[in-house]
Amino acid sequence: MRIKTQLVLISEQAVPNIAPILDERFKPEQVIMLVSEDMLEQSEFLEKIYKPRGIKVSRWKIKDPWDVEHIRNRIEDLLLENEYESIALNTTGGTKPMSIAAYEVFRENNLDIFYIHPEQDRLIWMHPKRPSIDLADRIKLKEYLLAYGASKVNELYKGGVLADYRVLSEELIDNIRKYEPALSTLNYFAATADNPKLLSADIDRNMNGNYSFWAIVDLFEQAGLLKKRGRVLIFPDEKSRFMVNGGWLEMYAYACCLDLKRSKGIQDVSHSVEVSRKQGGNTVLNEIDVALLKDNALYLLECKTKHFNGHSKKHSEGADVLYKLDSIRDVLGGTQAKAMLVSYKKLEHHHLDRAKELDIEVCCYQNLKFLKEKIEFWLNKRAWR
Repeated sequence: MRIKTQLVLISEQAVPNIAPILDERFKPEQVIMLVSEDMLEQSEFLEKIYKPRGIKVSRWKIKDPWDVEHIRNRIEDLLLENEYESIALNTTGGTKPMSIAAYEVFRENNLDIFYIHPEQDRLIWMHPKRPSIDLADRIKLKEYLLAYGASKVNELYKGGVLADYRVLSEELIDNIRKYEPALSTLNYFAATADNPKLLSADIDRNMNGNYSFWAIVDLFEQAGLLKKRGRVLIFPDEKSRFMVNGGWLEMYAYACCLDLKRSKGIQDVSHSVEVSRKQGGNTVLNEIDVALLKDNALYLLECKTKHFNGHSKKHSEGADVLYKLDSIRDVLGGTQAKAMLVSYKKLEHHHLDRAKELDIEVCCYQNLKFLKEKIEFWLNKRAWR
């Protein structure tokens, strides 16, 4: 049945108010947002999802989202002041008093009421009694991030992973003890080859006898990511230089997620995601190595090939990476979001302890050969933290 108007309850959790909009069978002509003053920004985020789909948007403001009687009166005023051909309540969002008050008013007026299962995208009819319905479309990463406050989302890579890249990463991980010491040196040279006119780096003469270094150079050359001309490393393009300077590990983690996409019901997955957000009068750019959605929850993977300097528990590169990952997870994904740090290097015990405190999963060093199994187990955990 076609519901022309939906009343939605605005809270920090955006997904339940998007899911029924993505299914053409339930997309309304108009959405009315029941919103308190402190949730006006969240309503603006949702508006960016609704309006491009041709949906008319309006707001019905309430003063106190915890005052049941006040909320009842406001919803009764809404129904008295407007004649709706058909209207339904999505009772999933808002505070508990908002949900209770809205349900009571709609029930008393014999109007349609439904609830969206937060993980399964299932529409459950609460009144009148009808069979539950699996919604056809599931939210994608871009829409999800926009709903949680992103002003712009740029997914730089959503394709497959080349076989040469898979062979390279598997060799680097299967023989990590052999290659790990030399990889930092190669990272350094790749990082310094940043002249856009000639992406190249001169190798010091003291590297001549470093067989492990030249062995790892040969690996990346076989994958087509660099060329060596005597003691000069030449990178074909910026993407190749990025891959040598740690991007290969991001691609490996992304490949593991792709391999699990169908079997684990992953809704969407991207590698190298740029997310712009407005913060005060400034625009803040966050870069995500790998991001995926499963059961309408956001999973973030941060990949590092460098050794973290500093030995203090609170003041070190490792601690900074973990705190930043924790912050991005909360800002971009809310209470359901999860995060994992993927590291080619061993992590210090205090870094592992800090990750545990922050509820951040870790997969590092020799455990990387089991990264796909680690991600699979991670996805099976309950999303709520």
